[in-house]
Amino acid sequence: MEYLEFELPIKELEDQLQKCMVIGEESDVDVTETCSQIEKKLAQTRKDIYKNLTAWQKVQLSRHPSRPYTMDYINAICGDTFLELHGDRNVKDDKAMVGGLGKIGEQSYMFIGQQKGYNTKTRQYRNFGMANPEGYRKALRLMKSAEKFKIPVVCFVDTPGAYPGIEAEERGQGEAIARNILEMTRLKVPIIVIIIGEGASGGALGIGVGDKVLMLENTWYSVISPESCSSILWRSWEYKEQAAEALKLTATDMKKQGLVDEIVKEPLGGAHANRAKTFETVADKISSHFEELKKLSPKELVKTRMEKYANMGVFSE
Repeated sequence: MEYLEFELPIKELEDQLQKCMVIGEESDVDVTETCSQIEKKLAQTRKDIYKNLTAWQKVQLSRHPSRPYTMDYINAICGDTFLELHGDRNVKDDKAMVGGLGKIGEQSYMFIGQQKGYNTKTRQYRNFGMANPEGYRKALRLMKSAEKFKIPVVCFVDTPGAYPGIEAEERGQGEAIARNILEMTRLKVPIIVIIIGEGASGGALGIGVGDKVLMLENTWYSVISPESCSSILWRSWEYKEQAAEALKLTATDMKKQGLVDEIVKEPLGGAHANRAKTFETVADKISSHFEELKKLSPKELVKTRMEKYANMGVFSE
């Protein structure tokens, strides 16, 4: 288990508990009461830490190396019903963007999402979750296929941004993202978007338009990362914590501003602390929102979706 800096008090107590249990096993000393006291203190420390997380700490949690990624959710939710589909039929198959058909219960869905790697080799293979234009074009191709066969779309957003390389720009990165945003607004099937980690910039928006947009509790959604914002405004990354607060990028901020529809509660300690519970919660949310959206006709879906996005940023004094 890896610990973030603000989680070190939890690690210390867990180490103390482990040592206490070892002493009890290796000697005749009764350590039951001591272990019980440490467990109580550990439970309280966990509550205190995760109840008062700052914006920057939530950004750190969203990047936790043990946090589940898109394929973890898909495999857990769909099991062996998932069939991955590849390629944009134009350039190549982008490994940072995954997608395919899968079932939750008896209902089929088209799942699409950015995929990060688990170690150095797979991170390079997945390009650190940063899709090229062909990734967004693959996503759009799958969405259009879903529309043709009247299958709802589920998008998992988890990216530090679209790939900013020269070759990506040469192949039309901006156009690919803009095209996806346009086509998603008028797609005639339900779209459910779930931000499961990082939701950065246009890279997130390229698959982020939906009838229902959900954010896991310890995720972030912003036009720019705190580090990049800090480097632009202060010419240094040292102000990233201040930038995170100013950007209002947490799930609570997004919900308050009306930019997302619901915050999905995570287990205490983050999604990685209890993966099974997180997967179950996300699957339930997808099913419940689809039950609500399937009552609308294609025309009503598009109309409601367009009105929703047209009203963002509107306010009255």
